[in-house]
Amino acid sequence: MVISKELINYSLKNLWQSKGRSFMTILSIFVGITTIFIFISFGWGLYDYTNSLQGSSSVDKVIIQAKGVGAPGLDDTFKLTDDDVNAIEKAPGVLEVTGSYFKAAQVTQDSEIKYAFLVSYDPDKPIMMEVFNVDIHEGRWLRKGETGKAIAGYNYLLPDRIFPEEYVLGDSIEIDGEKVRIVGFLEEVGNPADDSQIYITNDYMEDLYSDQNLSYGMIIARVDVTNIREVIEKIEKNLRKERDLEEGQEDFYVQSFEDLIASFAVALNVIIAFVILIALISVVVSAVNTANTMVTSVLERVKEIGIMKSVGARNSEIFKIFLFESAFLGFVAGVLGTALGWLVSYIAGVTLDNLGWGFLSPHFSASLFIGCIAFATLTGAISGAWPAWSASKIKPVDALRYE
Repeated sequence: MVISKELINYSLKNLWQSKGRSFMTILSIFVGITTIFIFISFGWGLYDYTNSLQGSSSVDKVIIQAKGVGAPGLDDTFKLTDDDVNAIEKAPGVLEVTGSYFKAAQVTQDSEIKYAFLVSYDPDKPIMMEVFNVDIHEGRWLRKGETGKAIAGYNYLLPDRIFPEEYVLGDSIEIDGEKVRIVGFLEEVGNPADDSQIYITNDYMEDLYSDQNLSYGMIIARVDVTNIREVIEKIEKNLRKERDLEEGQEDFYVQSFEDLIASFAVALNVIIAFVILIALISVVVSAVNTANTMVTSVLERVKEIGIMKSVGARNSEIFKIFLFESAFLGFVAGVLGTALGWLVSYIAGVTLDNLGWGFLSPHFSASLFIGCIAFATLTGAISGAWPAWSASKIKPVDALRYE
């Protein structure tokens, strides 16, 4: 549908003359578009983060965890032991198995105390690090049987992130009263909890807590990917037999890493959809307000419509005038809402990154900007379609007699 330059100028002049009402209409759509942009950009960013975890190094991994409350290592009601590791290792299709201890530990710098997860792994089987796609930022990995040494999360490199003073390679860090030398720092994950963890060997964890009945917080297996579902079923069967459990009474979970990410993505879909639904309700209210504005505009300009028709204006031209006005209001609201949405998302992203929440980064793309502006324009056009159609059907004689 083409509209002439003359009609565009006429429409813009009318919008300017009723600028107060036009501004309120723009404002109502603008708020909804800003909200939608912010939530979509951050939701899209979370999808990017989820996809980044699905590397080729994680395709052949299966994660086994005991059922319990809270994070691994905090609930010892259900445990995973070396007997479980042996049972998993015997399952056909399992290539390699390792357990990892998790411990909530007290970390001290001078007189300041913090609590962080102390995580252990077997340096000969570092598949846990492969699962979560983390690498060394500075220093080196731990060696088999190494004691008194640790790898620290990225946040220990930064002042005032965990402690007032940052750590460097070779520094000693106090963990539950023991001095441990830092031999490496991990890359930044972008999650304060993960970036505050400390890693030691399984052997050293057993030495540090020799007076405690330790259990694995997680067991990870590298398996044959040609039929991973069948391998998982065999692992479950072996664990049920080893733990003397009937099918359906499992006190453990067995998941491929891809299943774990998929379940996270499903939960993310629900949350994002719910939030966007709320924002869309705001847009619907805005659309009703726009329709009301255009109806009022038509009623105020009935005589004007009659004069235009009496001098030869066609119904289609009257329709175009009012449709253009409503679409233009939506377009302006879309541009302003998208601009503010980008500004808020950008500032929030930088702030979250500085606070250690780097994985909560917004995603900006041309399709997001264009989509939000187009959606706002379409909302305005649809809202004004019926008033525009009504205006085009007004009879010149009735219009000229209208008071």
